[in-house]
Amino acid sequence: MRLPIKFYMLSLPVALCGMFSLRAQVRVDSGLPSYTKASGVTGSLVSIGSDTMDSLMEAWLESFVSNYGISTKLLGLGSSAAVPALIEGNAQLGPMSREMKAEEIERFERRYGYKPTKITVVMDAINVIVSNANTIKAISLQELGGIYFKNGQKDITSWEHMGVKSLKGRPISVFARASDSGTASFFREKVLSNGDYKSGIKEMNLSATVVRNITFDRFAIGYCGAADLVPEVKAVPVAEKKGGQAYDANYENVMGGKYPLSRNLYIYVNRHPQNGLPQSVSEFIKFALSRDGQEIAVKKGYLPLNADMCNQEKTKL
Repeated sequence: MRLPIKFYMLSLPVALCGMFSLRAQVRVDSGLPSYTKASGVTGSLVSIGSDTMDSLMEAWLESFVSNYGISTKLLGLGSSAAVPALIEGNAQLGPMSREMKAEEIERFERRYGYKPTKITVVMDAINVIVSNANTIKAISLQELGGIYFKNGQKDITSWEHMGVKSLKGRPISVFARASDSGTASFFREKVLSNGDYKSGIKEMNLSATVVRNITFDRFAIGYCGAADLVPEVKAVPVAEKKGGQAYDANYENVMGGKYPLSRNLYIYVNRHPQNGLPQSVSEFIKFALSRDGQEIAVKKGYLPLNADMCNQEKTKL
């Protein structure tokens, strides 16, 4: 019998997340083969980790178990939760929206004598979002640093500083992911070398909550992954430097390395150097990296890997 999948329930506007964004423009690589069902797959799969990847892991697990009579369980507790879950053997799959930190890898290696295996499964873009009523045309990483972080190159506190005349005199209402989330870790690293948030920034446990607050606050700014976008907010093009070329967070710009806040999303697994992975785990990864898996990713608002990238990741199994 299948174990219940546990995940956070979201409000109706958030249930529409990502439905409009990039998926209509994105096509899965025609050279990527469909998944071929294997024989003898048994056991169970437990996934503990990134809440950013919750909807994707849920959809992948549901589709995967339709091929096999195995049980599944999903807990979207954040990327940091994946590490102890893998170390203690409480999960076979550790989805993470950031790479493991050196100290996390060391903890795993002390326990098992080898490093965890990192599988890139999809791509993502951190979108800088504002209200649709905001007329801002572009923003740079330097300006984001001034808005979000202590000791930024230039402290930015009002929309007037950003040249938004329609919001002159209005302070910027700043929303962010909680500091311990994988999305926040990536944002801090890319924008200001792991700096600390300013005081007064509103930290949210879920990207969906950030989006919901931006929807109802025309003076706000925040950030979220591609799968969390809704029509009620506007994604702002981002430039590496102030005055430089700003790029939209579309698939072409992510693939071409032009969008400054592009990232990979991962599943970490405990692969023994000699014994390899349990069949249920290796087959799940093969499914995620197949045409079937990547098409599901696009439907959920994530950005697919091409055939060469998927083939490269499968060599790690």
